[in-house]
Amino acid sequence: MRLSSRVVSLLAVAALPLALSACSSGSSSDTASAKPTKAKNTNAGLLTGTQLKGVLAPASVVPAGFTAEADGSSDSGGEFVSASTRSTAKPDCTRLEATSWIQVSGYKGGASFAQNDYVNQDKTEEVAQEVDVFRGDTAKTVMKSLESVAKECASFTDTDAHATVKVAGRSTAGLGDEAYTMTLTSGAWENGTTLIATRSGNAVVTVLSTAGSDDGAAIAKKVTVRVLGSLKDKSAA
Repeated sequence: MRLSSRVVSLLAVAALPLALSACSSGSSSDTASAKPTKAKNTNAGLLTGTQLKGVLAPASVVPAGFTAEADGSSDSGGEFVSASTRSTAKPDCTRLEATSWIQVSGYKGGASFAQNDYVNQDKTEEVAQEVDVFRGDTAKTVMKSLESVAKECASFTDTDAHATVKVAGRSTAGLGDEAYTMTLTSGAWENGTTLIATRSGNAVVTVLSTAGSDDGAAIAKKVTVRVLGSLKDKSAA
């Protein structure tokens, strides 16, 4: 946890020699003693990466035969990450094809996070999930940024087949406080990709799915619903 403390400097002010007050025309009793104040804890109420790891959807939620990728699971542990400024550069649309696709919003991530992903035996289908918790109102800004990305990346060239990818985005009702879905399709792909970003308070859940014949839509929603439910339970505890 990285917090800036003002206690030391305030104590120094409180320790100024009382002789200074004697030089004034008033009584020394009129001099109010300075009291140190605590620095505001901007992480108050936020879930840690360790806690977020527990809200990720379990293997039972993804299709049978999918296994967790060993190098695809990570979290910020019990500490909080320092806030990073949003990049205003043009979004790298190819990030929409990968895990941690929330970074296409211009934010590297939240104050804490947890993620993992599952693949089928042939590694031809994938289901990835991530939860990022942000300070203040940043989560709302992230959602707006992702909606803008869907428009800016309406068409781009993918990194593998070097084929044209079409992106269709839409607001999605019934999930969290707000949700946005993007569907990626290409004539060079056997199946499309569904991305769902959902905000629940100061948390943003991002899910990627290519599982199934529906561009991964059903599994993406199933995972999202499970994570949102676990987030609600964890926050209420």
